Amino acid sequence: MTPGEQILIVESDPDIADLIGRQSLQPLGYQVTVVGDADSALKRAAQTSPDLILANLNLPGLSGKDLITALVSHGIRSPLIVIAEKGQETDAIQAFRLGASDVIFWPLRDTEVVSIVERAIRQTQETRERLKLDHQLKIANEEQQRRLRDLTTIISTAKAVVSITDQRVLFDRILESASQLAEADICWLSLRDERTNAYLLRAHRNLPEAWARKLNQPVDDGISSIVSQSGESLVINGSPLEKFKIATLGKAVGVIPIKIQNEVIGLLIFVRKINREITRDTQILLEAMANYASISLVNARLFRALAQTSENTRLIEKQNLAALASAQAAIHDEVLAASSPLNLVLTEMPGSLNAEQKKELESVQSALNRIYRSSEKTVSTKK
Repeated sequence: MTPGEQILIVESDPDIADLIGRQSLQPLGYQVTVVGDADSALKRAAQTSPDLILANLNLPGLSGKDLITALVSHGIRSPLIVIAEKGQETDAIQAFRLGASDVIFWPLRDTEVVSIVERAIRQTQETRERLKLDHQLKIANEEQQRRLRDLTTIISTAKAVVSITDQRVLFDRILESASQLAEADICWLSLRDERTNAYLLRAHRNLPEAWARKLNQPVDDGISSIVSQSGESLVINGSPLEKFKIATLGKAVGVIPIKIQNEVIGLLIFVRKINREITRDTQILLEAMANYASISLVNARLFRALAQTSENTRLIEKQNLAALASAQAAIHDEVLAASSPLNLVLTEMPGSLNAEQKKELESVQSALNRIYRSSEKTVSTKK
C-alpha cells in the first residue's frame, strides 16, 4: 500500500461512510472524500480522477449501477467497488458486468474493508505501471524507428553524392533529405558566388513565391549572414526569432554552414512553422547533410578543373603540331633552296673538282636528298 491515494466514497448513510472512510482508511494515509449521491460523485470524479471509488448500490436518485454506467460513458476509468447488503448478490453480479472491480457486502469488519481496498489499489497500481511501461516501450520503439529512418536517409544521401552528376538534381535530393531529418516545412540552399562573394539562392523546397522568385539571387533572411561570418551552426525558436526577417516563415529555424575546410561556401537553411525546439541530435544530422553538400561542390570543382585541364592540353597539343608542321615546311623549303647550287657545283660547270671534293659534295647532296624526301613526305601528310 502506498499512502496518499485518493479514494472517493459515494454513500448516503453517514455511519457507513464514517466507518469506511474516517475509521478504516484515513488512519492508513488514504485521502478520503465522501459524497452522498451519484450526481455529486460524477462531478467529483471528473475533477479529481480518484484512484478508487466505493459506491453503495442503494443510492438516492441514480443507483450505484446507474453511477457505474455514467462513469464509463464519461470516460472515467477509476476502479469501483460496490457496497451491497446481504441478499443483493444478483445486483452485485450485474454491477460486475457493468464494470465494477469488487464488492463489499455490508456489514463488514474494518479489517476486511481495508483488505479489499488495498487489493483494489494494488491492482490499480499494477495496471498503471503496466500502462506506463507500455507507453515507455512505445516511445522507445518510435525513437528507434525514427533513428533507423534518419540513418537510412543519411546513407541514401551519401550514395546520391557519388552517383548523381547533375548538381541540380543532387541539391533537390539533399533538400528533400534535410527536410525529413529536420521535420521542416521549408528548406533552401544558398551558395557563395566566387566573383561577388554573395550567397545566392540555388535550390529550395516550399519557399513562398515572393522568396522563390529570388532564385540565383541573394536572399536577405536576416540570419544567414551571422552564420556565414561565424562558420557555426545556429538554431533559434520562439520569441528570440521574432526580431529576424525569417520569422515571417515560421517559429523555429536552423542555419547550417556548408564548408570546405574552414571556408563557408554555402548555407543550408530550414524552417518549422510550429514553435518546437530543434534538438542537438537534429543539428548533428543536418551538419552531416551539409558535409555531403560540401563533398558534391568539391567534386563539381574538380570536374570543372579536370575538364579545363583537358581542354588546355588539347589546345597546346594542337598548337605544338601546327608549329612542328610549320618548322617542317620551312626545312623542306630550305633544303630545296640549298640543293640547287649544290647540284650546279656537282655538274662541274663552275669548274672541275678533284676526287675528294666531289666525294664530299656528293655525301652532302645525299644527306640533303634524304632530308628533302622526309620533309616532303611530312608536309604531304599534313596537307
